[in-house]
Amino acid sequence: MSTVILGGGIIGSSIAYYLSENGPSDEIHIVEASSQMFSAASGYAAGFLAKDWFTPALAPLGELSFNLHQSLAAKHGGTQKWGYMKGTALSLDFSKKNKKGGATGDAWLSAGTSRAETAASSSSPIHAEVPGWLTKQKKGVLEKISDDNTVAQVDPLRLSRFLLESSLARGVKLRNPAKATSVITDQVSGDITGVKIINLDTQTECSLPCTNIIICAGPWTPQVYHELFPSSPLAIPITPLAGYSLVVRSPRHTLQDERVKYTSRSHAVFTSHPDACGFCPEIFSRQGGEIYIAGLNDTHIPLPAQAEDSCKLMDQNEMERLKKAAVHLMGALAEGNVELTDGIANKNDLEILRESLCFRPISAHGVPFVTRVDEHLLGGLKTGSRNRCKDGTARGVFVASGHGPWGISLSLGTGKVIAQMVEGVEPDVDVSGLAIV
Repeated sequence: MSTVILGGGIIGSSIAYYLSENGPSDEIHIVEASSQMFSAASGYAAGFLAKDWFTPALAPLGELSFNLHQSLAAKHGGTQKWGYMKGTALSLDFSKKNKKGGATGDAWLSAGTSRAETAASSSSPIHAEVPGWLTKQKKGVLEKISDDNTVAQVDPLRLSRFLLESSLARGVKLRNPAKATSVITDQVSGDITGVKIINLDTQTECSLPCTNIIICAGPWTPQVYHELFPSSPLAIPITPLAGYSLVVRSPRHTLQDERVKYTSRSHAVFTSHPDACGFCPEIFSRQGGEIYIAGLNDTHIPLPAQAEDSCKLMDQNEMERLKKAAVHLMGALAEGNVELTDGIANKNDLEILRESLCFRPISAHGVPFVTRVDEHLLGGLKTGSRNRCKDGTARGVFVASGHGPWGISLSLGTGKVIAQMVEGVEPDVDVSGLAIV
């Protein structure tokens, strides 16, 4: 069995990680178009993990992935290596119009409402103590919306690097910057036998023999699929959604606070529409005293050819909106960090560590695709006799994309399930609802 993974983000790295646990790793190739690894959402996402915030079709994968995050961190020192922390999710509601459980899939994204709608706490929301780094809001109601041990936090960049480095240490090959240009077929049987790729620096071409192709190129997945299978009737319904984010430090959230006051637990705060923001900010405390804020999305920014070019498309006016939201929700008040009549911070004492813009792959179905592509959708190309190799492993084309804002949370489960599909064994959980139909 030989496998080519098209896309080297956290999904591709996770697939390589689990595939290389059980098979010959020197026959696994990751092909990544970016010259800088993890320069898309895998490096710039929040890193929020949830166990049970998903629709029925996605719920088994969500729980599996959450449990894998926990076990991987326990086995490999994830707390130190990639900032794994158990957490608490909070809803900061200004309107009381958003009700828990009101959204399906990623509908809250397009509607501009709060991810808190998808929270699945088994108990009713209860009033929560305001974290010291969050400015008290006169009109906001803060409620706990997660049960114990059902949400967590990681630094996605550090986790992605761990998965990739572990895979490479086992013999997985990485080719970047490079892209697949076409598939290679057997002249007699018509079966797919390999992929042609081009090095984007040198413009030299080579061929990679393979029995499996896995497309996990995030928002670039439809383009990659169409270029390889131009005669296919399938247009993968994934669109890009650009999102702005900031990483900041606050003088009200020290490393001692993190260790002692919050006992090394993170906080995730999901807001409804505050008048001063015009969108629904999401805020996450992360290991090392970092605080991540996002929630400002833009549907009009075109997807760049390569992920590292995303920063060139940043609209500074929009970034200023996000900064103002950060000050409104986390800045100091005139009389210190205490509640005023209007509840609006007016002092920006936050240290900005990073400004980012990245694209996430949004599925039109509201759930990602984690599936093998039926042969009749490959535009006349074949994947091999009975879709099996001599050793019993599967032959085929697989797609793992469309995770929207849940790519980090669902990464490990996706990696393991796709690896099991390739290995020809029954996946640990039912993902039949994540097929391309």
